[in-house]
Amino acid sequence: MRLIVGLGNPGREYRDTRHNAGFMLANRLADRWRASWRLEAKFQGEVAEGRREGDRLIFCKPSTYMNASGESVAKVAGFYRVDAGNVLILVDDADLPLGSIRLRADGSPGGHHGLESVERHLGTRMYPRLKLGIARPQTGGRDIANYVLEKFSDEELPLWEKSISRAEAQVECWLGDGIAKAMSLYNGKVE
Repeated sequence: MRLIVGLGNPGREYRDTRHNAGFMLANRLADRWRASWRLEAKFQGEVAEGRREGDRLIFCKPSTYMNASGESVAKVAGFYRVDAGNVLILVDDADLPLGSIRLRADGSPGGHHGLESVERHLGTRMYPRLKLGIARPQTGGRDIANYVLEKFSDEELPLWEKSISRAEAQVECWLGDGIAKAMSLYNGKVE
């Protein structure tokens, strides 16, 4: 069994913003495997279940807001008895250029508050994460709070669409062929 979690912020005002890149990919993956979302108060989020070649897939979108995502992740993982190595976190990354994706087997949160929360609540850094590049604004320094809550511009959307499609293929590869092959084939920037 695998748990695939998209990180983001709930609510209409955050829909399709850069910080909700994880939600966007989770929605695409759930659609791919015909999994229907339902709100689960006990998990503090939305959950969907699907199957891929006989394997059970659980999808989750925490409704706790980004900085407390780990609360929901730990509850779902605990309920379904999914060990951390089979919990894939889908998350935005402002330190990656738009159009880049990077899957890792483990690692530090790198200052991302959503990943910090997941690490704190799972009690480990040993879980895979797929980072979706959203870039940094050209000006404004390190404070990007407003920037991540903006939608992609019309000029950025074609590149974003290519990168999220590539990420979708990378998750499929991770499920079927393992993390090493998925990293080797898909990490990097789209053409």
